[in-house]
Amino acid sequence: MSDEPARQPLGAAAEPLLRLVDVRKSFGAVHAMRGVNLTVPAAKVTALVGDNGAGKSVTVKVIAGTHLPDEGQMFWEGRPVRPRTPRESAALGIEVVYQDLALCDNLDVVQNMFLGRETVRRGFLDEDAMERAAMRTLADLRVTTVQSVRLPVAALSGGQRQSVAVAKAVMWNSKLVILDEPTAALGVAQTRQVLGLVRRLAERGLGVLIISHNLTDVFAVADRIAVMRLGMVVSEGPATQTDVQTVVEFMTTGKARAA
Repeated sequence: MSDEPARQPLGAAAEPLLRLVDVRKSFGAVHAMRGVNLTVPAAKVTALVGDNGAGKSVTVKVIAGTHLPDEGQMFWEGRPVRPRTPRESAALGIEVVYQDLALCDNLDVVQNMFLGRETVRRGFLDEDAMERAAMRTLADLRVTTVQSVRLPVAALSGGQRQSVAVAKAVMWNSKLVILDEPTAALGVAQTRQVLGLVRRLAERGLGVLIISHNLTDVFAVADRIAVMRLGMVVSEGPATQTDVQTVVEFMTTGKARAA
């Protein structure tokens, strides 16, 4: 088979939202990405799974503009791009919700959602406009567990905090939301709420890339699953065409046992 990326025939569906082609990134002698090929379509949840050290975090940071790739190409809506900073990546419509959520406990929900992007009117913060926008975004995402947008984030549960972080990511005209371990340390009910929110993002037409070690959650929410091992994507395809055992085999050996 040719090593070149497959070209879509005339009349095929539009280009995926994001595509990585043979992307490589090293840190000295450590080859974190050894030719990563990955496709993330719009309106679907793509799960990126793999053991610790497989290269998932570095892949996310390349997409987010935190790391520059050494080689390879990133395509955004069919156009070659090379974001050099998280700000440039965000300008494309890419938002990342990291595992630590990057929320400020001493600020309320509105202040967190607008942190660094505050609305100013006549030289003063437009608190009313920001509050309305925050409430509208949470309502659009059907986040009903947050009773007041003026509650300090410190008073929220883990699931509510995750919901606020996701709402913060999607309110800036984002097209792709990357979620790093969104259900880590959550209880059963909170996990169900967050997974429902992830599905609603895809239903709204956003591309979602979810990084998770919890394969139960992955199969509950993902449309597609990509498996990384030793800096490469060794398997990628519809979630309905694989199972937990096969994914684990790809994670641990790089291939699936013959049927």
